[in-house]
Amino acid sequence: MAKKKKDPLLSQKIQIWIIILLVPIAITVYFFVYLAWKDLQSIPAFKEAIEETEEVLQLQVNFDLEIPLEYIPIYMAAGEKYGVPWTLLAAHHRVETRFSTMSTLVSPVGAEGHMQFMPCTFVGWKHPTCTGLGKGEIKLEDKTNPKIIKKYGGYGVDANNDGIADPYDIEDAMYSAANFLAKAGVAKGELKKAIYQYNHSQKYVEDILFYYKQYREHSEELERVALQQANAKK
Repeated sequence: MAKKKKDPLLSQKIQIWIIILLVPIAITVYFFVYLAWKDLQSIPAFKEAIEETEEVLQLQVNFDLEIPLEYIPIYMAAGEKYGVPWTLLAAHHRVETRFSTMSTLVSPVGAEGHMQFMPCTFVGWKHPTCTGLGKGEIKLEDKTNPKIIKKYGGYGVDANNDGIADPYDIEDAMYSAANFLAKAGVAKGELKKAIYQYNHSQKYVEDILFYYKQYREHSEELERVALQQANAKK
């Protein structure tokens, strides 16, 4: 026996009337949203912020990868502390992990974190297990211990004062990289030497300098918009 079809909750006629009623409501809401948006655009500060953001987005079209704006204040703070151009840190971040977008932050040879430190470079080459490429056999809890790092002369930094120096923490990683680069030569104006010490490859030096110069050219605009965005989130 065929099942009896259930009657719809609303008849087709009522459904049509609901649609007819909703259309002018939707148009009205859109109209008021449009007016509110136009009013906001007339506010000088809001208009200026939109224009500057659009300007930065436009200039970043020229980059093969956009610099995430939320990282720029971190680059700046780390760079200021150690006397390293923030655009150089951004260039290293771009080359090392594509601004931390790689599927893993551990390299085939054992480099770790956002800025790809070998454990022995981060903790210190005086550690008794450090030989060869610098992977070492360092205990996990010792890898991020500031006291252990200080003992063995490593470059790892606890930037956010949480008690650990973690290469997988973006702030710790940037401050550690700035610390390394400053001591490797940047503090004396020897950029190429410092970059080469970070990774012993002439091709690496050329790649870093390419991005460094590209970012430096637009550093003021990037700084301004990144700081505005950071302040707006506070």
